[in-house]
Amino acid sequence: MAKKKPVRKKPIKKTMVKKKKAPAKKSPAKKKAVRKPPKAKAAPRKKIIKKTTPVKRTAKRAPAAKKIAKSNMAAKDFLILVLNPGSTSTKVAVYRGSKQMVAESIGHDKAQIEKFARIVDQYPMRKAVVLDFLLRNNIDIKKISAVVDRGGLLKPISSGTYLVNQAMLDDLQEARRGEHISNVGAFIAKEIAQQAGCPAFIVDAVSVDEFSPLARISGLAEIERKSLLHALNMRMAALQACQELKKNLKDVNLIVAHLGGGISISPVDHGKFVDVNNANEGGPFSPERAGGVPTGALVKMCFSGKYTVDEIKKKLTRSGGLSAYLGTNMANQVKDRVLAGDKQAEEVFRAMAYQVAKEIGACATVLKGQVDAIVVTGGVAFNKIFTDWIKERVSFVSPKFLVFPGEDEMPALASGALRVLKGEEKAREY
Repeated sequence: MAKKKPVRKKPIKKTMVKKKKAPAKKSPAKKKAVRKPPKAKAAPRKKIIKKTTPVKRTAKRAPAAKKIAKSNMAAKDFLILVLNPGSTSTKVAVYRGSKQMVAESIGHDKAQIEKFARIVDQYPMRKAVVLDFLLRNNIDIKKISAVVDRGGLLKPISSGTYLVNQAMLDDLQEARRGEHISNVGAFIAKEIAQQAGCPAFIVDAVSVDEFSPLARISGLAEIERKSLLHALNMRMAALQACQELKKNLKDVNLIVAHLGGGISISPVDHGKFVDVNNANEGGPFSPERAGGVPTGALVKMCFSGKYTVDEIKKKLTRSGGLSAYLGTNMANQVKDRVLAGDKQAEEVFRAMAYQVAKEIGACATVLKGQVDAIVVTGGVAFNKIFTDWIKERVSFVSPKFLVFPGEDEMPALASGALRVLKGEEKAREY
């Protein structure tokens, strides 16, 4: 009966509140603590009680915080809307945490796109397409935790996840660094996020800048070369290549070519995109971009009086390349024409592969010939005849020629938003 725990617990709680009374009874619930005190160690026991009391108080608050952290880590409650506008399509997906629930690539007719004077003017049309996608798939907009987009032609920024703010939208509206379809997404993301009452993000925008100083010099003191590339997909392709090579990105040299509506080709020096052709202003021509055209002839065209500034920009970035020669920006259609015996289509398609191979060769010089692999990705990479034409010209650069058709941008975008929602990473401010 002398050891009844209920009887001793009550006085112990009282003494813990009062702190200074009955030192011999203050340490308690554990038998070892009760056996130690008798040897005139009242003072140490007082200190122990003072330390344990605040710990117990904070412990009462901690469980709730821990539960939130655990639910965040599980990320089961996060519904993420992912947007990725392309030159000929709008890719949309909804992720529950890291798992894709539904996705769709919604194509746009060339005639539908051409009616807009500026690329940024397309965003209301593309927003309507996204809202229709949510409606068809019974996604409640109010339950969305974040909307994420790949970002547009912004000022040079480090890689990471950024909040879409007014300063960013102002830059994209003015197209200070050029017209590009990626400029559209941030507007859609912001407006839908406002309806949902959640944040809007961009991840690894095309203006990620890791240039070496030498790469910035253009040849005209008034003009600096700029880093504009398909950073999100190119980084994902580089990581896929490293898995095959069984090496870390920081330990290899790669040449990564993104072949889409625009073409970006970069020497990747131990994980850094140290140079790249600006897909809007140079490098190979693409399904709809003119690439590096002869400057003298271009200057004459600009001052001929036949074209406005916007018309010249449109010719260079929206109706050049395959579109200019063959009347289509769809590489698959061109491939079909080639296989059907269309000689003009074959010549133009081969010329595009020729220019891609030439740019890859130039990138090899940046890496001083030390190239672990050549990595080809993007929508055009689905056309094997096209990638084979490239391979036969560049195989001497590296025996490793890896092709990852399409894009892994959607899961990469969802992961960037999820890291912020889970508290693993802090969103940057533009």
